[in-house]
Amino acid sequence: KYVADAQEATELGFGEPLTVSANTKFNKYALIETITERLDFTGTVDQAAESEMLLAIVGKRNAGKSTLVNALAGVERVIVSELPGTTRDSVDVRFVLDGRQFTAIDTAGVRKRKSMADDLEYYSYHRALRSIRRADVVMLLIDAAVPISQVDKKLSSEIQLHFKPCVIVLNKWDLLQNDLKTDDYLEYMEKALRGLDYAPIVFASAKHNDHVVETVHTAQSLYEQATQRVGTGELNQVMRDILEKRGPSGRLGRQAKIYYVTQVSVAPPTIAMFVNHVELFDEQYQRYIINSFRERLPFAEVPIRLAIRPRQRDRDVEPVAEA
Repeated sequence: KYVADAQEATELGFGEPLTVSANTKFNKYALIETITERLDFTGTVDQAAESEMLLAIVGKRNAGKSTLVNALAGVERVIVSELPGTTRDSVDVRFVLDGRQFTAIDTAGVRKRKSMADDLEYYSYHRALRSIRRADVVMLLIDAAVPISQVDKKLSSEIQLHFKPCVIVLNKWDLLQNDLKTDDYLEYMEKALRGLDYAPIVFASAKHNDHVVETVHTAQSLYEQATQRVGTGELNQVMRDILEKRGPSGRLGRQAKIYYVTQVSVAPPTIAMFVNHVELFDEQYQRYIINSFRERLPFAEVPIRLAIRPRQRDRDVEPVAEA
């Protein structure tokens, strides 16, 4: 009966109607086939051509993430609005720069958990965090026109938790550049965002396309750093130099010994150290080692994961260095 009644819709002039039911899934596959037949795939990106780098763009609401993505893509691929929170899900946008293909993940703006209005905002928040985990490099977009917020600090912590290379993009800098010195803002930001002091910073304006390309070039440099490998011989020599300059403090007459140092992984660069007593290498001394690695190895602007392990007892290995 209802199918017959639906034929009256032909009088609207849009052709023969397709009857469906979302409740019973009636004609579900016919609807999918009809949509597929009428889609125009001309000019779409070849999915076979993989991106060289997956770039997550994260930040609090109304920081200008979608404007930045559109500036990178060269066309308006993402809805941009003056209202905060327009983007509610993560959107992958492919773009080409200098003949190289990249994918930018535009994420929903993040706000404090207690300020989330509904389930949609809650899931958008978690999709933004998942985008950080997916990415090769993360752009942390800071709205320079307003103070650094708890949301900015939360995202910074999430980036550090997953050892992701990070470009800090100070967006809307055009609104402040005549009133504030860059050095003053950098000093303020270093105190507000703890733990990302090694991350490069780009002063930009996505709206006016100022230094937008530079953000990608910087991200590309970080990706190359994070995927570098350093030979074991070079690593052990660097470790000797570090220990000669400053060794860990001994305890109860025990002396720290390092038997072997090697890079076991990339993205992030992961360096394993095999030692006699793990407890002698406390957090403070581990930070000293990591900072020393940044000074001497090609990992100056990316996070380094340091794994300190006890020596395997069945191996007779002379220590590389002693404190």
